[in-house]
Amino acid sequence: MSGLVVVGVDGSASGLAAVEAAAREARWRDAGLRLVHAFIWPAMHVPLGPSSLGPPEGGLRNMVERLLIEAEERARTVAPEVDVSRTVVTGEPLTVLEAQSRAAELVVVGSRGMGGFVGLMVGSTAVHLAAHGRCPVLVVREQGERTGPIIVGVDGSSAAAGAVDFAFAEAALRGADIVALHAWTTWNTPMPPPQDEAMPYANEPQALKARQERLLSEVLAGRQERYPSVSVKLEVVQGGTREALIEASRTAQLLVVGARGRGGFTGLLLGSVSQALLHHAHCPVAVVRSPGESR
Repeated sequence: MSGLVVVGVDGSASGLAAVEAAAREARWRDAGLRLVHAFIWPAMHVPLGPSSLGPPEGGLRNMVERLLIEAEERARTVAPEVDVSRTVVTGEPLTVLEAQSRAAELVVVGSRGMGGFVGLMVGSTAVHLAAHGRCPVLVVREQGERTGPIIVGVDGSSAAAGAVDFAFAEAALRGADIVALHAWTTWNTPMPPPQDEAMPYANEPQALKARQERLLSEVLAGRQERYPSVSVKLEVVQGGTREALIEASRTAQLLVVGARGRGGFTGLLLGSVSQALLHHAHCPVAVVRSPGESR
């Protein structure tokens, strides 16, 4: 733990919702909060000061300062006890926030920032950070604080191990329950061996479901011992992973997934399930890369 939560500030409604969420995260962690604005205009050699024909408070630099002041006021309204700092970094948002993630324990961004296109559910900055951030990334939409459990997607892969650890730690901080959800189909689940070697393999749904339930219990066993105060419900459903997690997110306060799960191709940092959830989940989504991929 570095004791720092970073949030991207751009003045959008989604960005301000992210500031509020980041302030709560900093309060729960007893961490500092850093408000970061990526200031791209100096690199484009655009005049930054007020126009000689306009008011003295005009200009891009003053506009950025007002954005950060508004964000700080919003953060202090949510968590007045948190130590808040403001910083402006020259560069485009993707590069700036990825660099900031190296020193943070969590980066929070809005799902869509200024200039987002109508019809796009999530912006390029959120997707890029989820794939390349050096710490967990929380993507927030414009709704306020939610109740309900924390949903964590579990598939038994090493890539999902970090997501499970993050979900338990987050549940302990929030005082929330966990629903550990594992979705399976007869097409993507290995067949269990027959009890009698003389019998052929049987792809029976009941046997497969029982095997998935055991897998889920084994994955969570050590975490439940480490977080005895966290109530955990195991949920095994037959069906597509994306569809199951999106539906579960309707009543959740947070959805936690790994960046890549089973079937992920080497070199692809963000799997299809994670991308689908960023676009279509009904609650904030935390994407956690595996311990080997992130700090």
